[in-house]
Amino acid sequence: MTFSQQQFLNVIDRDEAEQRFQAAIQLDHVGEETVDLQTCLGRVLARDIISPVDVPSFDRSNYDGYAVKAADTFGARDEDPRKLRLLAEVITTAVVPVSEITTGSAAAIATGGMLPRGADAIVMIEHADLDADRIVARKAVTAGFGITFAGTDISAGETVLRRGELLTSRETGVLAAVGTHTVPVLLRPRVAIISTGDEIIDPTEAMKPGLVYDSNARILADAVRELGGEPVSLGIVHDNEIQLEEVVRRALDSCHVVLLSGGTSKGAGDLSYKVIRQLKDPGIVAHGVSLKPGKPICLAATQGKPVVILPGFPTSAIFTFHEFVAPVISRLAGRAQQRPATAAARMAVRVNSEIGRTEYLLVGLVQRDTETAEGVELSAYPMGKGSGSVTTFSRADGFITIGQHDEIVPAGANVNVCLLGRETRVADLVVIGSHCVGLDILLGQLQDAGFHTKFLAVGSTAGLEAARRGECDLAGIHLLDAKSGTYNRPFITEDLTFVAGYRRQQGVVFRPGDTRFSGKSAVQAIQDAAGDENCVMINRNRGSGTRILIDQALAGSEPAGYAVQARNHNAVAAAISQNRADWGVAIQSVAEHQQLGFLPLADEQYDFVSPVARSGRSAVVAFQQLLNDPGLREQLTAMGLRQDLAGQTS
Repeated sequence: MTFSQQQFLNVIDRDEAEQRFQAAIQLDHVGEETVDLQTCLGRVLARDIISPVDVPSFDRSNYDGYAVKAADTFGARDEDPRKLRLLAEVITTAVVPVSEITTGSAAAIATGGMLPRGADAIVMIEHADLDADRIVARKAVTAGFGITFAGTDISAGETVLRRGELLTSRETGVLAAVGTHTVPVLLRPRVAIISTGDEIIDPTEAMKPGLVYDSNARILADAVRELGGEPVSLGIVHDNEIQLEEVVRRALDSCHVVLLSGGTSKGAGDLSYKVIRQLKDPGIVAHGVSLKPGKPICLAATQGKPVVILPGFPTSAIFTFHEFVAPVISRLAGRAQQRPATAAARMAVRVNSEIGRTEYLLVGLVQRDTETAEGVELSAYPMGKGSGSVTTFSRADGFITIGQHDEIVPAGANVNVCLLGRETRVADLVVIGSHCVGLDILLGQLQDAGFHTKFLAVGSTAGLEAARRGECDLAGIHLLDAKSGTYNRPFITEDLTFVAGYRRQQGVVFRPGDTRFSGKSAVQAIQDAAGDENCVMINRNRGSGTRILIDQALAGSEPAGYAVQARNHNAVAAAISQNRADWGVAIQSVAEHQQLGFLPLADEQYDFVSPVARSGRSAVVAFQQLLNDPGLREQLTAMGLRQDLAGQTS
């Protein structure tokens, strides 16, 4: 028997192959479905989850004790206690209190009990005695002591999870906490896996000379699962062209992606390419790529569906899968493609490479005895064993890329190692500071672009301080300088980069129809409310830009409810909607979303600052570019957020 080997049609470089392939396929999500909370673990959210409730949903007591007005206890001590009239009602859990705490009164309350109207603190039971129909408070308390306020954890209307997030046990706990029992998730793309070749047998069969177990199918199926896909194993097809055509046709009819393992080199016994070359629209787009390992890969598509013949050797199959197929499955599954984790290292030995092919060299990492300013120094050792090794990939820590024009990597050379495993992932972008619904939109789009983001709502002042300490990549601020009457820029120091954001309207928020506010200016409404002890406000947390604005408007007065602080605009709106407060200050878009009344108070600027040392990071640059995106500008404008110099730095 003679063996004829046909050469590759046209070996092209990796980037051209990827460009051709992705231009020929459909990369939109394959659809969505609704699943039960009990079965959503490991799925990808199809839509943002907005909490319909506050968590906790009411102001509750943290202790067994007495609900009081804090001011009634001021000065209390063992030698000079304060006596308060005890109301008849005993407030237990799961009961809505009917009593109202007025000056000089108190009500018994259990841990977890709902706070009655008028109360703003809890006297612990061990700090009070009973005296007939009175309590004797032996210790003073401050407003807010012993209380967990509604929305302290989560506020109604708050975006608690964003589309595209992978649901782990942490996220499912959040879903349960806000009462979401059916979850919108993206469909898993179905990926057909076909093994080819007379020499391939299933791992359940007895080994015979000249045969090999089908390890590729197992590796590929689990890799598909890790990427959020649903593997569909169509078994082993031996060298029978008619049978292979039928299996491929069935795969195209029932799956979103078709993978064949083996049969790419166009030898006499390889039939995969003969079957795939019959595909049209457009058919084969690349057959042969200048890679090592992975040269014989075949990339094709038909009517937008990807069809790929991976090399038969395990390491070649895995590398080419991760290079060309994994990004496609991630996109179809709705998972943002993760940028590979990397580690700096030094090559331990000299490595020779082949000119003309980009080489991916698997390496193992070991710690060196020396340390650098960045931490422990690493050495990289090549793993070797070639493209046919099953164990090389599983044992390697990562790989380095050797360019097609590089022939030698000398010992001691600095190399960048792409890590194969990532048990934990730090955020690509950390934002600390003031909360804004516009920032929610920005972070959501960055998440879609593949950046893992984290946001901590601590207020403008704390955010600015965090940026100065280098603890974040960006801080969102809206700080008014009393002397100049301008926002944010007066607070910028030489160690910070200023990033222009957008303007938004702050104002007095109240329930529609409340005649104490309707028809008035914001300034007049605040003055009138401050003088009405029955008109209860909801304040903002100290250090926030909104709190600074409130204190300036109040000019030193502290109306009813002043000591009760909400942590964001949504929490303010929720307190007013639920009749726990009568008024507060928040941005217009939140008031409109909650269908509340709004009196304009100030047109403020919401901007960002970045530590100079971090301002060049890719995630920060992407954030600035996003601020200039026309589509995003339209979204922000529709929410009442206006941009002038968005994204510009100084």
